[in-house]
Amino acid sequence: MGLVQKIFYFHVPCAWLLMLSTLVCASGSVAYLFGGSERGDRVALSAAELGVVFGMCVLVSGPLWARAAWGVYWQWEARLTSSLLLWLMLLAYVLARRYGGSSARRLAAALALFAAIDIPLVYFSVRFFRSIHPSNTVVSTLGPGMRGAFWLSLLAFTALWSVLLAARLAVESAQTELMDLEIMLDQVEEKKV
Repeated sequence: MGLVQKIFYFHVPCAWLLMLSTLVCASGSVAYLFGGSERGDRVALSAAELGVVFGMCVLVSGPLWARAAWGVYWQWEARLTSSLLLWLMLLAYVLARRYGGSSARRLAAALALFAAIDIPLVYFSVRFFRSIHPSNTVVSTLGPGMRGAFWLSLLAFTALWSVLLAARLAVESAQTELMDLEIMLDQVEEKKV
């Protein structure tokens, strides 16, 4: 496939990180919903935002490859449609958190759980449905020259995701501390009056 084949080293790691972000978001949401964990809620939000970013990378790089491989940018087949649905659910999570009002965190957490249910459909869709998308066995059949580059790419993208998640969590924690300080300051000012 020539130069366009190089998209594989970007597209597959981004798809992996879309699914990883969704699982981490769902885990944090479970901790928040059933344990009241504020940290779990912050982890869920941070992971969802990363999932939106890496999902967008999947949804842009995939059609670029598809145009060269299939002659069309998009087919409404199971893998592509379920991946789009997964990305839309994470986007809905982030939008609900930003604009959902007082019950936004609980609503968003429920969305994260629905998104996690979509992951097996995304992964196994090429086995269960007729698909033009490559099967899940592509990685295991890579040639020796491609295998090392692929695993290095996957490792580098996962390391990048980890650094971004840690940075986003630090920002979210700082925002929480700032809000707590503002509340304390308001209480002190009220006592003075």
